[in-house]
Amino acid sequence: MNKLIETVTFCKRIGGLVIGFDLVKQAMQKGEAGLVLLARDLSPKTEKEIRFLCGQFDVALKKTELSLDEFWYLIGKRAGVIAVTNPAFAEKLLTVIDEANHMENEKEDAEYGD
Repeated sequence: MNKLIETVTFCKRIGGLVIGFDLVKQAMQKGEAGLVLLARDLSPKTEKEIRFLCGQFDVALKKTELSLDEFWYLIGKRAGVIAVTNPAFAEKLLTVIDEANHMENEKEDAEYGD
């Protein structure tokens, strides 16, 4: 998760994030969003709406292990929906999240003896 945090905060510093539902929606409509990240405790209604929009505009979507409060700490605004507008960082974050999920699955398999 450290790589996720580092990459998100770096994206924020270089101006590569759009923060909040309405701004993320606008970025998707303009074709600027390369990846949408969701907080783990985002409301189901908001998650459903953003999933629909991501499907409509063909934008990658990942739900993170970060909470709304952790997003707030990292990006300075309490929001559960952020978009990465820098294509290189969007790809990097997809890789980081997929690797973290893969490692978590391996850990669970080892715990249960699968």
